[in-house]
Amino acid sequence: MRGRRPSLPALFAGIVLTLAMTLLAASPALASTYRYWSFWDGAGGTWAYATQGPSSLRPADGSVQGFHFVVSKDAADQAAPPRADADFAAICSATAPVPGKKRIALVVDFGTPAEAQAGETPPQAAPRTACAQVGPDATTAEALAEVAKPLRYNSAALLCAISGYPKQGCGEPVADTAATPDKPTAPSAGSEDGGPSAGLFAGIAAVAALAAAAFWQSRRRRTR
Repeated sequence: MRGRRPSLPALFAGIVLTLAMTLLAASPALASTYRYWSFWDGAGGTWAYATQGPSSLRPADGSVQGFHFVVSKDAADQAAPPRADADFAAICSATAPVPGKKRIALVVDFGTPAEAQAGETPPQAAPRTACAQVGPDATTAEALAEVAKPLRYNSAALLCAISGYPKQGCGEPVADTAATPDKPTAPSAGSEDGGPSAGLFAGIAAVAALAAAAFWQSRRRRTR
């Protein structure tokens, strides 16, 4: 027994649905831009985005930890590291070691006026450095609290403010239309960096037009 052939209206609807799914698959997810305190590890004298939060990371003696207030779309790939060297010797040279304690070099970069929230100004232009001397099991957050109070956290334990900056807010999204100070805005759809091109849209429109023409031509034949 031969299977029933789908009707032309159903076939046309299927073509349109397939085209819509193709377009959605080709469109990149929209990224949001956030203003927040980024957290960095200065192991080996080179800044790398930290893989743990400051409240859970327990750095070893001689570590360098950095914080930078930034505006960024993607933390790991686009956020800029602190604008100071991850140099433990330079930061902690004046702090003598103490038995039963560890020394953690800290860099706090308050960012630029362009990165500040409306109505606020960074406490200082240049990054601040300090050497915290804490217990052997202390976290980075505890070391930071020794040298940069007051700290402010939200209910999800996200670090919102260092030394009281900023005065309010905590990692809210900002307008995507403005370029970040350190990186350009992400390429828009249709660019050569991964978004659907004008050719893709033209091709979809052409296929849709052909499908519509075939559908109406079939209807004309039926009415004859």
